[in-house]
Amino acid sequence: MEAPALIARLARMLGGDVGRAEELVQDTWLSALERWPAQGVPDNPGAWLMTTARNRAIDVLRQHQRVAGQHAQWGSELEPQPLPLPDDTEALGDDIGDDLLRLIFVACHPVLGADARVALTLRLLGGLTTDEIARAFLQPEPTIAQRIVRAKRTLASKQVPFEVPRQAALPERLASVLEVVYLVFNEGYAASSGDDWMRPALCEEALRLGRILQQRLPVWPQVHGLLALMELQASRARARVDAEGNPILLPDQDRSRWDHLQVARGQAALRRALELGGASDPYVLQAAIADCHARARRLEDTDWAQMAALYARLAQVNPSPVVELNRAVAVSRAAGAAAAWPLVEALAADGRLREYAPLAAVQGDLLSQLGRSQEAAEAFARAAELTTNVREKALLEAKARQP
Repeated sequence: MEAPALIARLARMLGGDVGRAEELVQDTWLSALERWPAQGVPDNPGAWLMTTARNRAIDVLRQHQRVAGQHAQWGSELEPQPLPLPDDTEALGDDIGDDLLRLIFVACHPVLGADARVALTLRLLGGLTTDEIARAFLQPEPTIAQRIVRAKRTLASKQVPFEVPRQAALPERLASVLEVVYLVFNEGYAASSGDDWMRPALCEEALRLGRILQQRLPVWPQVHGLLALMELQASRARARVDAEGNPILLPDQDRSRWDHLQVARGQAALRRALELGGASDPYVLQAAIADCHARARRLEDTDWAQMAALYARLAQVNPSPVVELNRAVAVSRAAGAAAAWPLVEALAADGRLREYAPLAAVQGDLLSQLGRSQEAAEAFARAAELTTNVREKALLEAKARQP
Protein backbone atom coordinates (compact mmCIF):
# COMPACT_ATOMS: atom_id res chain seq x y z
CA MET A 1 0.00 0.00 0.00
CA GLU A 2 2.83 2.41 0.75
CA ALA A 3 5.04 1.40 -2.17
CA PRO A 4 3.81 3.87 -4.82
CA ALA A 5 4.20 6.90 -2.54
CA LEU A 6 7.67 5.79 -1.46
CA ILE A 7 8.87 5.14 -5.01
CA ALA A 8 7.47 8.48 -6.16
CA ARG A 9 9.18 10.41 -3.34
CA LEU A 10 12.53 8.73 -3.88
CA ALA A 11 12.34 9.12 -7.64
CA ARG A 12 11.89 12.86 -7.15
CA MET A 13 14.92 12.98 -4.84
CA LEU A 14 17.02 10.93 -7.26
CA GLY A 15 16.19 13.00 -10.31
CA GLY A 16 13.77 10.50 -11.84
CA ASP A 17 15.81 7.30 -11.45
CA VAL A 18 12.78 5.08 -10.89
CA GLY A 19 14.76 1.84 -11.04
CA ARG A 20 17.08 2.96 -8.24
CA ALA A 21 14.11 4.30 -6.28
CA GLU A 22 12.40 0.92 -6.48
CA GLU A 23 15.57 -0.84 -5.27
CA LEU A 24 15.83 1.49 -2.26
CA VAL A 25 12.19 0.87 -1.37
CA GLN A 26 12.85 -2.87 -1.44
CA ASP A 27 15.80 -2.26 0.92
CA THR A 28 13.40 -0.40 3.18
CA TRP A 29 11.07 -3.41 3.31
CA LEU A 30 14.00 -5.59 4.35
CA SER A 31 14.89 -3.15 7.11
CA ALA A 32 11.31 -3.25 8.39
CA LEU A 33 11.31 -7.07 8.32
CA GLU A 34 14.50 -7.08 10.38
CA ARG A 35 13.52 -4.45 12.95
CA TRP A 36 9.78 -4.62 13.48
CA PRO A 37 9.63 -8.20 14.87
CA ALA A 38 12.15 -7.22 17.56
CA GLN A 39 11.25 -3.58 18.18
CA GLY A 40 7.52 -3.66 17.43
CA VAL A 41 5.53 -2.06 14.63
CA PRO A 42 5.78 1.77 14.79
CA ASP A 43 2.71 3.82 15.68
CA ASN A 44 2.83 5.28 12.16
CA PRO A 45 4.31 2.58 9.89
CA GLY A 46 3.95 4.71 6.78
CA ALA A 47 5.95 7.60 8.25
CA TRP A 48 8.64 5.17 9.47
CA LEU A 49 8.95 3.68 6.01
CA MET A 50 9.09 7.12 4.40
CA THR A 51 11.79 8.34 6.79
CA THR A 52 13.89 5.20 6.33
CA ALA A 53 13.53 5.26 2.56
CA ARG A 54 14.40 8.95 2.39
CA ASN A 55 17.51 8.43 4.51
CA ARG A 56 18.64 5.66 2.17
CA ALA A 57 18.18 7.98 -0.79
CA ILE A 58 20.24 10.66 0.97
CA ASP A 59 22.99 8.08 1.52
CA VAL A 60 22.99 7.31 -2.19
CA LEU A 61 23.35 11.00 -3.06
CA ARG A 62 26.25 11.34 -0.65
CA GLN A 63 27.95 8.21 -1.90
CA HIS A 64 27.93 9.62 -5.41
CA GLN A 65 29.37 12.92 -4.16
CA ARG A 66 26.40 14.86 -5.36
CA VAL A 67 25.47 16.54 -2.11
CA ALA A 68 27.00 19.90 -2.94
CA GLY A 69 25.29 20.14 -6.31
CA GLN A 70 22.02 18.67 -5.16
CA HIS A 71 21.67 20.54 -1.86
CA ALA A 72 20.20 23.68 -3.37
CA GLN A 73 17.78 21.67 -5.48
CA TRP A 74 16.70 19.25 -2.78
CA GLY A 75 17.45 21.36 0.29
CA SER A 76 14.36 20.53 2.22
CA GLU A 77 14.78 16.83 1.39
CA LEU A 78 18.35 16.71 2.74
CA GLU A 79 17.70 18.47 6.07
CA PRO A 80 16.00 16.78 9.03
CA GLN A 81 12.39 17.92 9.28
CA PRO A 82 9.01 16.57 10.38
CA LEU A 83 7.52 14.33 7.73
CA PRO A 84 3.90 14.63 6.63
CA LEU A 85 1.68 11.62 6.96
CA PRO A 86 1.99 9.33 3.91
CA ASP A 87 -1.42 10.34 2.55
CA ASP A 88 -0.75 14.08 2.78
CA THR A 89 -0.24 16.01 -0.46
CA GLU A 90 2.46 18.64 -0.48
CA ALA A 91 2.39 21.85 -2.48
CA LEU A 92 5.36 21.10 -4.69
CA GLY A 93 5.24 24.10 -6.97
CA ASP A 94 4.28 22.62 -10.34
CA ASP A 95 1.10 22.10 -12.32
CA ILE A 96 0.12 18.81 -10.69
CA GLY A 97 1.22 18.95 -7.06
CA ASP A 98 1.23 15.20 -6.53
CA ASP A 99 4.29 12.93 -6.49
CA LEU A 100 2.39 9.93 -7.77
CA LEU A 101 1.03 11.78 -10.79
CA ARG A 102 4.45 13.32 -11.43
CA LEU A 103 5.94 9.84 -11.49
CA ILE A 104 3.23 8.69 -13.92
CA PHE A 105 4.23 11.47 -16.30
CA VAL A 106 7.88 10.44 -15.96
CA ALA A 107 7.06 6.81 -16.71
CA CYS A 108 5.01 7.96 -19.71
CA HIS A 109 7.94 9.88 -21.23
CA PRO A 110 8.23 9.79 -25.07
CA VAL A 111 11.61 8.03 -24.87
CA LEU A 112 9.56 4.90 -24.11
CA GLY A 113 7.17 3.15 -26.43
CA ALA A 114 3.48 3.54 -25.58
CA ASP A 115 3.11 -0.03 -24.28
CA ALA A 116 6.24 0.28 -22.15
CA ARG A 117 4.97 3.52 -20.58
CA VAL A 118 1.72 1.92 -19.49
CA ALA A 119 3.31 -1.33 -18.27
CA LEU A 120 5.97 0.45 -16.21
CA THR A 121 3.52 2.80 -14.55
CA LEU A 122 1.13 0.00 -13.68
CA ARG A 123 3.99 -1.91 -12.09
CA LEU A 124 5.39 1.02 -10.11
CA LEU A 125 2.23 2.82 -9.08
CA GLY A 126 -0.72 0.52 -9.53
CA GLY A 127 0.56 -2.36 -7.46
CA LEU A 128 -0.23 -4.79 -10.28
CA THR A 129 1.88 -7.89 -10.79
CA THR A 130 3.52 -8.58 -14.13
CA ASP A 131 0.96 -11.33 -14.75
CA GLU A 132 -1.95 -8.95 -14.14
CA ILE A 133 -0.47 -6.39 -16.51
CA ALA A 134 0.01 -9.11 -19.13
CA ARG A 135 -3.67 -10.02 -18.85
CA ALA A 136 -4.68 -6.39 -19.23
CA PHE A 137 -2.62 -6.24 -22.45
CA LEU A 138 -3.67 -9.72 -23.63
CA GLN A 139 0.03 -10.54 -24.04
CA PRO A 140 2.43 -13.18 -22.62
CA GLU A 141 3.87 -12.48 -19.19
CA PRO A 142 7.56 -12.76 -20.30
CA THR A 143 6.93 -10.07 -22.91
CA ILE A 144 5.61 -7.66 -20.29
CA ALA A 145 8.44 -8.48 -17.84
CA GLN A 146 11.09 -7.69 -20.46
CA ARG A 147 9.25 -4.51 -21.42
CA ILE A 148 9.29 -3.25 -17.82
CA VAL A 149 13.00 -4.00 -17.34
CA ARG A 150 13.93 -2.25 -20.59
CA ALA A 151 11.77 0.75 -19.69
CA LYS A 152 13.57 1.26 -16.37
CA ARG A 153 16.95 1.05 -18.06
CA THR A 154 15.92 3.54 -20.72
CA LEU A 155 14.68 6.11 -18.21
CA ALA A 156 17.90 5.80 -16.23
CA SER A 157 20.19 6.01 -19.26
CA LYS A 158 18.32 9.01 -20.71
CA GLN A 159 18.27 10.74 -17.30
CA VAL A 160 14.64 11.69 -17.74
CA PRO A 161 13.84 14.66 -15.45
CA PHE A 162 11.28 14.24 -12.69
CA GLU A 163 8.83 16.88 -13.91
CA VAL A 164 5.45 17.47 -15.47
CA PRO A 165 5.62 18.08 -19.25
CA ARG A 166 5.08 21.54 -20.66
CA GLN A 167 1.93 22.35 -22.63
CA ALA A 168 3.29 21.39 -26.06
CA ALA A 169 4.25 17.89 -24.90
CA LEU A 170 1.15 17.31 -22.80
CA PRO A 171 -1.29 15.72 -25.32
CA GLU A 172 0.95 12.76 -26.14
CA ARG A 173 1.92 12.17 -22.53
CA LEU A 174 -1.63 12.63 -21.24
CA ALA A 175 -3.00 9.86 -23.48
CA SER A 176 -0.67 7.33 -21.85
CA VAL A 177 -1.43 8.66 -18.38
CA LEU A 178 -5.18 8.28 -18.90
CA GLU A 179 -4.66 4.76 -20.25
CA VAL A 180 -2.69 3.85 -17.14
CA VAL A 181 -5.31 5.26 -14.78
CA TYR A 182 -8.10 3.41 -16.58
CA LEU A 183 -6.25 0.09 -16.62
CA VAL A 184 -5.63 0.42 -12.87
CA PHE A 185 -9.32 1.12 -12.38
CA ASN A 186 -10.31 -1.87 -14.50
CA GLU A 187 -8.09 -4.21 -12.53
CA GLY A 188 -9.78 -3.00 -9.36
CA TYR A 189 -13.28 -3.17 -10.82
CA ALA A 190 -12.94 -6.72 -12.18
CA ALA A 191 -9.78 -8.37 -10.87
CA SER A 192 -8.08 -10.52 -13.49
CA SER A 193 -6.85 -13.03 -10.91
CA GLY A 194 -6.88 -13.87 -7.21
CA ASP A 195 -9.62 -14.69 -4.73
CA ASP A 196 -11.58 -11.42 -4.92
CA TRP A 197 -14.01 -10.29 -7.61
CA MET A 198 -13.03 -6.66 -6.97
CA ARG A 199 -9.98 -4.83 -5.58
CA PRO A 200 -11.57 -1.62 -4.23
CA ALA A 201 -8.26 -0.01 -3.26
CA LEU A 202 -7.21 0.08 -6.92
CA CYS A 203 -10.53 1.67 -7.93
CA GLU A 204 -10.11 4.32 -5.24
CA GLU A 205 -6.55 5.09 -6.30
CA ALA A 206 -7.58 5.44 -9.94
CA LEU A 207 -10.47 7.70 -8.95
CA ARG A 208 -8.14 9.80 -6.79
CA LEU A 209 -5.73 10.28 -9.66
CA GLY A 210 -8.58 11.00 -12.07
CA ARG A 211 -10.06 13.66 -9.79
CA ILE A 212 -6.69 15.38 -9.38
CA LEU A 213 -6.20 15.36 -13.15
CA GLN A 214 -9.65 16.88 -13.60
CA GLN A 215 -8.82 19.69 -11.16
CA ARG A 216 -5.42 20.40 -12.67
CA LEU A 217 -6.33 19.98 -16.35
CA PRO A 218 -9.89 21.35 -16.51
CA VAL A 219 -10.06 22.08 -20.27
CA TRP A 220 -9.23 18.58 -21.52
CA PRO A 221 -12.47 16.72 -22.42
CA GLN A 222 -10.82 13.30 -22.27
CA VAL A 223 -9.88 13.89 -18.62
CA HIS A 224 -13.51 14.63 -17.73
CA GLY A 225 -14.61 11.69 -19.88
CA LEU A 226 -12.39 9.21 -18.09
CA LEU A 227 -13.42 10.46 -14.66
CA ALA A 228 -17.10 10.27 -15.70
CA LEU A 229 -16.60 6.69 -16.85
CA MET A 230 -14.90 5.63 -13.62
CA GLU A 231 -17.44 7.40 -11.38
CA LEU A 232 -20.39 5.84 -13.20
CA GLN A 233 -18.91 2.35 -13.11
CA ALA A 234 -17.77 2.63 -9.49
CA SER A 235 -21.27 3.73 -8.47
CA ARG A 236 -22.35 0.09 -8.90
CA ALA A 237 -19.62 -1.35 -6.66
CA ARG A 238 -21.77 -2.14 -3.61
CA ALA A 239 -24.27 -4.05 -5.73
CA ARG A 240 -21.67 -6.12 -7.59
CA VAL A 241 -20.88 -8.59 -4.76
CA ASP A 242 -22.96 -10.42 -2.17
CA ALA A 243 -22.20 -10.78 1.55
CA GLU A 244 -19.73 -13.61 0.82
CA GLY A 245 -17.93 -11.67 -1.91
CA ASN A 246 -19.45 -13.61 -4.79
CA PRO A 247 -20.11 -11.65 -7.99
CA ILE A 248 -23.56 -10.34 -8.86
CA LEU A 249 -23.92 -9.66 -12.57
CA LEU A 250 -25.64 -6.53 -13.86
CA PRO A 251 -29.06 -8.08 -14.62
CA ASP A 252 -29.31 -9.38 -11.04
CA GLN A 253 -28.09 -6.29 -9.17
CA ASP A 254 -30.23 -4.41 -6.66
CA ARG A 255 -30.10 -0.98 -8.25
CA SER A 256 -31.20 0.71 -5.03
CA ARG A 257 -27.70 -0.11 -3.77
CA TRP A 258 -26.06 1.91 -6.52
CA ASP A 259 -24.44 5.11 -5.26
CA HIS A 260 -26.64 7.72 -6.92
CA LEU A 261 -24.56 10.62 -5.59
CA GLN A 262 -21.59 9.11 -7.42
CA VAL A 263 -23.80 8.68 -10.48
CA ALA A 264 -24.56 12.41 -10.33
CA ARG A 265 -20.83 13.21 -10.14
CA GLY A 266 -20.18 11.03 -13.16
CA GLN A 267 -23.01 12.61 -15.13
CA ALA A 268 -21.73 16.10 -14.29
CA ALA A 269 -18.26 15.15 -15.56
CA LEU A 270 -19.82 13.68 -18.72
CA ARG A 271 -21.75 16.89 -19.38
CA ARG A 272 -18.56 18.92 -18.98
CA ALA A 273 -16.69 16.64 -21.41
CA LEU A 274 -19.42 17.12 -23.99
CA GLU A 275 -19.42 20.90 -23.46
CA LEU A 276 -15.68 20.88 -24.20
CA GLY A 277 -16.26 19.14 -27.53
CA GLY A 278 -15.37 15.59 -26.55
CA ALA A 279 -18.34 13.79 -28.09
CA SER A 280 -16.07 11.54 -30.21
CA ASP A 281 -13.46 10.84 -27.53
CA PRO A 282 -13.30 7.13 -26.61
CA TYR A 283 -13.53 7.79 -22.87
CA VAL A 284 -16.51 10.10 -23.35
CA LEU A 285 -18.27 7.51 -25.50
CA GLN A 286 -17.67 4.81 -22.89
CA ALA A 287 -18.97 7.16 -20.20
CA ALA A 288 -22.11 7.74 -22.29
CA ILE A 289 -22.57 3.96 -22.46
CA ALA A 290 -22.19 3.69 -18.68
CA ASP A 291 -24.72 6.49 -18.34
CA CYS A 292 -27.26 4.39 -20.26
CA HIS A 293 -27.06 1.90 -17.40
CA ALA A 294 -27.08 4.62 -14.73
CA ARG A 295 -30.26 6.24 -16.06
CA ALA A 296 -32.18 2.95 -16.04
CA ARG A 297 -33.65 2.33 -12.59
CA ARG A 298 -34.82 -1.08 -13.83
CA LEU A 299 -33.05 -3.45 -16.22
CA GLU A 300 -35.96 -3.37 -18.65
CA ASP A 301 -35.70 0.44 -18.86
CA THR A 302 -32.20 0.28 -20.38
CA ASP A 303 -31.91 1.88 -23.81
CA TRP A 304 -30.02 -0.99 -25.43
CA ALA A 305 -30.49 0.40 -28.95
CA GLN A 306 -28.78 3.64 -27.94
CA MET A 307 -26.04 1.63 -26.26
CA ALA A 308 -25.46 -0.46 -29.38
CA ALA A 309 -25.24 2.74 -31.44
CA LEU A 310 -22.69 4.19 -29.02
CA TYR A 311 -20.61 1.00 -29.23
CA ALA A 312 -20.73 1.20 -33.02
CA ARG A 313 -19.41 4.76 -32.86
CA LEU A 314 -16.74 3.71 -30.36
CA ALA A 315 -15.65 0.92 -32.71
CA GLN A 316 -15.11 3.53 -35.43
CA VAL A 317 -12.93 5.88 -33.37
CA ASN A 318 -11.18 3.17 -31.34
CA PRO A 319 -11.24 -0.16 -33.25
CA SER A 320 -10.93 -3.11 -30.87
CA PRO A 321 -12.23 -6.68 -30.75
CA VAL A 322 -13.25 -6.10 -27.11
CA VAL A 323 -15.38 -3.13 -28.17
CA GLU A 324 -16.97 -5.28 -30.87
CA LEU A 325 -17.71 -7.98 -28.29
CA ASN A 326 -19.44 -5.44 -26.06
CA ARG A 327 -21.40 -4.15 -29.05
CA ALA A 328 -22.57 -7.69 -29.75
CA VAL A 329 -23.91 -7.95 -26.18
CA ALA A 330 -25.83 -4.68 -26.61
CA VAL A 331 -27.19 -5.88 -29.94
CA SER A 332 -28.36 -9.11 -28.32
CA ARG A 333 -30.28 -7.10 -25.73
CA ALA A 334 -31.75 -4.74 -28.31
CA ALA A 335 -32.53 -7.15 -31.15
CA GLY A 336 -32.14 -10.67 -29.75
CA ALA A 337 -29.47 -13.36 -29.60
CA ALA A 338 -29.96 -14.35 -33.25
CA ALA A 339 -28.98 -10.84 -34.39
CA ALA A 340 -25.86 -10.83 -32.22
CA TRP A 341 -24.62 -14.37 -32.92
CA PRO A 342 -23.01 -13.61 -36.32
CA LEU A 343 -21.04 -10.77 -34.71
CA VAL A 344 -19.71 -13.11 -32.04
CA GLU A 345 -18.93 -15.84 -34.57
CA ALA A 346 -16.86 -13.34 -36.56
CA LEU A 347 -14.89 -12.41 -33.43
CA ALA A 348 -14.24 -16.08 -32.67
CA ALA A 349 -12.99 -16.64 -36.21
CA ASP A 350 -10.77 -13.55 -35.98
CA GLY A 351 -8.65 -15.26 -33.31
CA ARG A 352 -7.44 -12.24 -31.36
CA LEU A 353 -9.75 -13.07 -28.44
CA ARG A 354 -9.07 -16.81 -28.55
CA GLU A 355 -7.82 -16.87 -24.93
CA TYR A 356 -10.19 -14.15 -23.69
CA ALA A 357 -12.63 -15.57 -21.14
CA PRO A 358 -15.42 -12.97 -21.72
CA LEU A 359 -15.73 -14.06 -25.36
CA ALA A 360 -16.47 -17.64 -24.33
CA ALA A 361 -18.86 -16.38 -21.63
CA VAL A 362 -20.80 -14.29 -24.16
CA GLN A 363 -20.93 -17.29 -26.48
CA GLY A 364 -22.40 -19.27 -23.59
CA ASP A 365 -25.05 -16.65 -22.88
CA LEU A 366 -26.12 -16.36 -26.52
CA LEU A 367 -26.16 -20.12 -27.10
CA SER A 368 -28.31 -20.52 -23.98
CA GLN A 369 -30.77 -17.93 -25.31
CA LEU A 370 -30.84 -19.74 -28.64
CA GLY A 371 -31.75 -23.01 -26.90
CA ARG A 372 -28.44 -24.72 -27.65
CA SER A 373 -27.92 -25.87 -24.06
CA GLN A 374 -25.09 -28.37 -24.55
CA GLU A 375 -23.02 -25.94 -26.61
CA ALA A 376 -23.71 -23.23 -24.02
CA ALA A 377 -22.42 -25.46 -21.22
CA GLU A 378 -19.26 -26.16 -23.20
CA ALA A 379 -18.72 -22.44 -23.79
CA PHE A 380 -19.16 -21.61 -20.10
CA ALA A 381 -16.74 -24.40 -19.17
CA ARG A 382 -14.23 -22.98 -21.66
CA ALA A 383 -14.63 -19.51 -20.11
CA ALA A 384 -14.05 -20.97 -16.64
CA GLU A 385 -10.82 -22.59 -17.82
CA LEU A 386 -9.56 -19.28 -19.22
CA THR A 387 -10.10 -17.14 -16.13
CA THR A 388 -7.75 -17.08 -13.14
CA ASN A 389 -10.11 -15.16 -10.88
CA VAL A 390 -11.48 -17.59 -8.30
CA ARG A 391 -14.89 -15.92 -7.94
CA GLU A 392 -15.42 -15.59 -11.67
CA LYS A 393 -14.36 -19.20 -12.24
CA ALA A 394 -16.93 -20.44 -9.71
CA LEU A 395 -19.68 -18.39 -11.35
CA LEU A 396 -18.88 -19.71 -14.82
CA GLU A 397 -18.61 -23.30 -13.63
CA ALA A 398 -22.04 -22.96 -12.02
CA LYS A 399 -23.45 -21.71 -15.35
CA ALA A 400 -21.87 -24.67 -17.14
CA ARG A 401 -23.69 -27.04 -14.80
CA GLN A 402 -27.11 -25.45 -15.31
CA PRO A 403 -29.55 -27.52 -17.41
